[in-house]
Amino acid sequence: MFSKSRINEPGPKAGEPEKSKLPEPGFPRPGSDSPVPAAPKAKPPASMLSSDLVVTGNLKTSGDIQVEGTIDGDIHAHLLTVGENATIRGEVMADDVVINGRVIGRVRGLKVRLTSTARVEGDIIHKTIAIESGAHFEGSVQRQDDPLNVGQRGGGAKATHVLGDGAAVARAPSETGQPKG
Repeated sequence: MFSKSRINEPGPKAGEPEKSKLPEPGFPRPGSDSPVPAAPKAKPPASMLSSDLVVTGNLKTSGDIQVEGTIDGDIHAHLLTVGENATIRGEVMADDVVINGRVIGRVRGLKVRLTSTARVEGDIIHKTIAIESGAHFEGSVQRQDDPLNVGQRGGGAKATHVLGDGAAVARAPSETGQPKG
């Protein structure tokens, strides 16, 4: 209702020097060629790809993506969230991957989470993984310290099939037709 204005604020007392104001961020200081460093920028919100959007091609960002539509291509992001009705056909690579929908292709992530509505058909290469009861997964799971390093290859992968009730069944590579080591 009422606002305080500078008119009502007391000025400097007689004999006291006026306090200098700091220059605004991004503007040079008087007598200096370099600008004052600006405050760190806030993290932008995730890019949202709506449910009626169909993308054919690869997506790459250092930010976050939330997919609700259909993507035919690879996705590289910091955080990728796949919505319940979303479908991705291609490789997914992100620091954090949360899958609520369908992914057909390889998943690479430091942290990978398959929720109860997830359907993944492809290999998962991860540092940590969580699979909720009810998730459907067909492919192999491989733990690596740096799963985002594409050139890295490790052995010991096991095919894991998560049944409709979330129970996991693992078989040795020789049982799945995969070469050992």
